[in-house]
Amino acid sequence: MRKGRRLCVDVGDARVGLARSDPDGILATPVETIARKGTEDAAVATQIARIAADDGAIEIVVGLPSHLSGARGAAAAKATAFAESLAKRWDGSVRLVDERLSTVEAKSRLRTVGRSEREGRAVIDQVAAVLILQAALDLERATGRPPGEALGYSAGACPHEGVDE
Repeated sequence: MRKGRRLCVDVGDARVGLARSDPDGILATPVETIARKGTEDAAVATQIARIAADDGAIEIVVGLPSHLSGARGAAAAKATAFAESLAKRWDGSVRLVDERLSTVEAKSRLRTVGRSEREGRAVIDQVAAVLILQAALDLERATGRPPGEALGYSAGACPHEGVDE
């Protein structure tokens, strides 16, 4: 398991939820929700890149919404485009990680603690980001390999992924 904080992004049409891991890459926690509707992707991506840099993140994980069959549709294309915009603004690794049903699970968990969907709108994307990141951390711990797919290497990314340094 690689050491280092990760930042996770759950990209929605109206909001972007953020979660981060601890420096040991064990536990995901919510960070914030950023309004996206009516804001240029470049501005939101720049804000997220700044948060990642301030956190000292080793990578940013972006949720990739696939269909249950594994096929990728319009939502996956939007998430990939956002991740590519983010990769241009951040000097580190950006990975796309499967997030099937993360929002459904996040809504279910909020209902379990007594919050309606309406009350939970401000945090639903954060909860989804926590679920995506925790699954990615658990997968990496189980397999010894970084989860998902890398968008490519930027100037600050290590080409020896998965190798403990």
